[in-house]
Amino acid sequence: MRLATAVFAPLLLAAPLAGQAAPARAPAGEKPALLWSKLEHAISELDARLDGVLAVAIKDLSDGRTFLLHADEVLPTASTIKLAILAELYRQDAAGGARLADGYQVDSADFLPGGDLLAGLTPGVTRLTNRDLAMLMASVSDNSATNVLIRRVGLERVNALLDSLGLTATRLRRPMLDLAAARAGRENTASARELVALLEALWGPRLLPAARREDLFRLLTIPKERYLPRLLPESARMASKPGWLEGVRVDAGIGLVPHRPFAIAVMITYAGDERAAEQAIAEIGLLAWRHFERLGSGGAYGRRMP
Repeated sequence: MRLATAVFAPLLLAAPLAGQAAPARAPAGEKPALLWSKLEHAISELDARLDGVLAVAIKDLSDGRTFLLHADEVLPTASTIKLAILAELYRQDAAGGARLADGYQVDSADFLPGGDLLAGLTPGVTRLTNRDLAMLMASVSDNSATNVLIRRVGLERVNALLDSLGLTATRLRRPMLDLAAARAGRENTASARELVALLEALWGPRLLPAARREDLFRLLTIPKERYLPRLLPESARMASKPGWLEGVRVDAGIGLVPHRPFAIAVMITYAGDERAAEQAIAEIGLLAWRHFERLGSGGAYGRRMP
């Protein structure tokens, strides 16, 4: 099934035919609010157990209801800042600037230390496109490919896009693995609230045309080591970009729940146990998925429809 039709098609409510009664609706009540209260309580309990600083933002993309926990704290993003680079690349492709189809010949001068896939390709021979570089950045968090894209789209233009969206805590201040810049305090940062706002902007129709929006989220659903979907059922779809640094774990994305998509960002810093931090993000991902899956599959009264 194509992602465009399965996930990105508008959710239209068909009007009843003439002479037919409208389907029965649940009386006004507190059922969704009660479910939200349980989700908030479960995440707050997890926060109390976590050895570290946790920030969470979750937004229902159907009705706008939002859960925020320490969501305005400005924290390191690690590789999750690559969402902003991806957004600006696709914006430029639509508006004029760097194009997804622009060619790139692999250059050993662009290689960074580590296990990047780009560094395994043949310099001076292998040719890629900006979209290929974006795929490497989104799917395996390739830092060498990321720095090539930062150079091509412009660090200042990434931040200008963020400014245009009102996102002042989310900043790209340095290329990947620039330790000197990090030691000087030029860290890539965001808040959980702003990561969700960036995702919501990418999900909506105003920033990108539909075809580019679909392609961007396709890159973010390529299987990779992520934290939010770690405990989800195999059939579940989560388009996200994780990040990690010493003491830092982050993941942010769109939960592609049928009929009830949601945006989520979970950020942890000062982590005393990094594996426990990853597990905490995974547990929050599962809690959120189950919440929205119930809302999406339940009928007016909460009965799950086949």
